[in-house]
Amino acid sequence: MTISIFNVFPVKFPLTLIIMVGFAFVLNGCSESSRKAPENDVPASQQSVSETKNLRHIEFLPYWVPSVQFAGYYMGVEKGIYAKYGMDVHIIPYIPFITTNDLIKQGKVDFAALWLLNAVELKASGTDIVNIAQPSARSSLMLVTKKKSGIDKIEKMNGKKCGIWSGYELQPRSLFQKYKIDCQLIPIGSTNNLFLMDGVDITAANWFDEYHTLINSGLNPDEMNTFFFSDLGLNFLEDGIYCSSEMRKNEPDLCRNFVQATFEGWKYAFEHPDETIDFVISILQKARLPVNKVHQKWMLDRYRDLYYPGENPSFNTVLKQEDYDFVGKALKDGNLIREIPSFGSFYQPVIK
Repeated sequence: MTISIFNVFPVKFPLTLIIMVGFAFVLNGCSESSRKAPENDVPASQQSVSETKNLRHIEFLPYWVPSVQFAGYYMGVEKGIYAKYGMDVHIIPYIPFITTNDLIKQGKVDFAALWLLNAVELKASGTDIVNIAQPSARSSLMLVTKKKSGIDKIEKMNGKKCGIWSGYELQPRSLFQKYKIDCQLIPIGSTNNLFLMDGVDITAANWFDEYHTLINSGLNPDEMNTFFFSDLGLNFLEDGIYCSSEMRKNEPDLCRNFVQATFEGWKYAFEHPDETIDFVISILQKARLPVNKVHQKWMLDRYRDLYYPGENPSFNTVLKQEDYDFVGKALKDGNLIREIPSFGSFYQPVIK
């Protein structure tokens, strides 16, 4: 997935700061159960028409184009998991040039996935959102260098060029500032070409996406050095689940059911990888988007590592205050927000 910090990320991912995005919730439509439900892109094969009419219609906003990175939501719809919890969930398709902010402020979303950086910025700007679950406990963002460059330590990045997606500069800038590194940030688009052609010495990548793209482009893992931000003290968390504070207050059971159903959807996806990948590919094909089955498999495997790790896996739901404070401070120090919203006003979990 490729995101861009602030909107739907015209460049790489969709996120604010557009940096990371993806998020949405219904500010006014949350209680509008009578509004007409648009045709679902992902039909729930286990629901009859009559059954669907008796379900609560829900609009969910991912922050990017269809891919396995949203597999839990897709399978939650397709396998009737949301329906089991009384919901008819419609996954809003990605629309270029329509930002997450627009959809949120227009009240066209009930729940949304968002990167923490984006969500804090939205909250600080006056958008009334709350985090109700934080399945992502580790940032997947990394910097990559070629071993032949000799850049095998952060200190050796001094004086080098680093390719960064436009709008995503905050996290790398914070890293270089922390280690007192003077590194030139070069805006890049949605390809790794500049790095592959040695136009930049360093490039940003997500473990579940661009890193594998580099491998597909001919670089072997043993030819690359990787620097995970989470290992370097800059754990800017990614996918959280958000809604309006009004919905969280007035409909806690609905919020809890959405989170629980989503986790069940992810569990199903991880336990049935072939079925999940084939289904997501069918969505990509319907949307006339390019697709690579091997890449989608890599993405699902990495999401399992990030969301559902260990021999006795379980989903994380907790947003730690230190992770929140760290992101808020980075935004404030970067003059992107004036004040950091209080942790209590931002994080209101439905599962403890």
